[in-house]
This record gives sequence, C-alpha cells and structure tokens, in this order.
Amino acid sequence: MTTWTDTPTATVDVHGVRFAYRELGPTGGVPVVFLHHFTATLDDWDPRIIDGLASAHHVIAFDNRGVGGSGGRVPATLDQMAADAIAFIRALGLTQVDLFGFSLGGGVAQVVALQAPELVRRIVLTGTGPRGGGGIDKMAGIVGGAYLKAALSRKDPRHFLFFPRTAEGKKAAEAYFGRLAERRGDRVRTISLQARLAQLRAIVAGGRATPDDLSVITQPALVANGDNDVMVASAHSVELAERIPDARVIIYPRSGHGGIFQYHEEFVPEVLDFLGDSVSSHLTTSAREDHDR
Repeated sequence: MTTWTDTPTATVDVHGVRFAYRELGPTGGVPVVFLHHFTATLDDWDPRIIDGLASAHHVIAFDNRGVGGSGGRVPATLDQMAADAIAFIRALGLTQVDLFGFSLGGGVAQVVALQAPELVRRIVLTGTGPRGGGGIDKMAGIVGGAYLKAALSRKDPRHFLFFPRTAEGKKAAEAYFGRLAERRGDRVRTISLQARLAQLRAIVAGGRATPDDLSVITQPALVANGDNDVMVASAHSVELAERIPDARVIIYPRSGHGGIFQYHEEFVPEVLDFLGDSVSSHLTTSAREDHDR
C-alpha cells in the first residue's frame, strides 16, 4: 500500500500557476485537504498523521502558491492564501472537502470556511488561534529567537518552536524529525526567503487584524494544541473553540506547538472519530482526467 513517504508528487494548473500536491488513501468520499505551517512544504507533514488519516480517508496535501514545489510568489495576507487554497481545491474538481490546518494553515482554514462555507464539511484546527488574537503579532521576535538558538546549536528551529526543552520534549522532537527524514526521494525544494518573509508578514498582520466573526462558521470543528505553545498561546486555541459554535478542543499535556506530533498516537484516532464516515464523492471524473501530472 502506498504511504506518505513514497506518494508521488503531482501538479495541477491553477489560473496559470503550477501547484504541487500529493494524494493517497481511498477515494470515493470527502477528501481531507491539509494546509501546512509557517516555512513548511509537502515534506514537512508528519507521515504518521498523514498515513493514519489516509487509512480511512482520501488525503490531499499541497504546497500553496510560492511554497516548495508550487510556482508563483507567496502572498502576504491570510485572505489571499485562503483564496489560493480555494482555487486549488476547485481546480481538482472538488465541491466539498474537510480541512486540516496546522498553525498558519489553521488560520488559512478559518478564512476558507468564511470565504467559501459551501466548500467545507468539517474542520480540524491545530496549533492555531483566531485572527486578531492578542500576542500573535509578536511572532517575529519568537521566531527570530528560535532561529538564533538553532544556528548556535545546529538544529532545526522547530526543536525550539514546536517542542518543550524537557527530556520528554527533546525525545519527541528527535522522533518527529526522524519521521520527516523517512522520505528519501521526490522531495520538493525548501521554502524561499521571500516565502518566509511573506508568511511572517501575514501572521503578524493576522495578529493585529480585527477579529473575524467565527460564530458564522457552522461546520463542526476539532481544535487541538499543546498546553505550553510558545508560538500561539494555548489559551488562544481554547478561545478559538469557544468562538466556533460547534467545536471541541483537546489540549495535550507537557507539550507545545507541535503537540499533535508529540501525541500523534492519541491524536490520529481523535481525528478519525471526528471526521467519521466520508459522504459520497464530489470529485468529477473529467476534472481528474485533466490534471497536469
């Protein structure tokens, strides 16, 4: 059976821009579309989470505009990132999806649900908070400090941003990066400096923006985070769940921004239970045949 580490990369043209994506799992139901985090590409998704959900659902992960294997330049607003995500989903011929957004992707997922509610069935929001949340606009300083520590220790900044610097957290970080390294070939290019800066501007602007009215999101939502997130305060995730009418929240102990990776064995069953059985497929055959692979 194909797994995330050997799933081939495909491309589709979206208004003249090539978008890179990978898909696996059984077809015939509502796909789960993954929206990734700040500085991430397709190669930064945890294989245990992707494979776990793909055991029962059609999973699609993609590099948004200007990221990894996709063309164009990264826009500097959450709204444009969401518009690009919507355009990508529709370019695949899909009329309904479940969204899985982590960190920045969680912010984009909220905007997708607001801009195109008819496109969304259920939403999983992890390591994220609401637009306009206090403290989110301090991200530049937090990220800068982590990058300095990473340079001094010759480690990936996510060691300091995603996991607590405890014995348990360090062990979880090493395991996470070990899983990311399982894919040997067909990797996309790392994110560019322009993309990093544009994403950071979008995050900071989102933190300073007027809060969205999340009460209009009628889709069921599952919110998850660690109990000590240094990037998006865990309290923001709780607030996010409180502001979406049909939402519940899971806060994992002794963990941070990457709590879902540290607790992937517990998290995956929660998501599978939340998503339930997929409804009938809304993917048109003609659109599938037109994919530029």
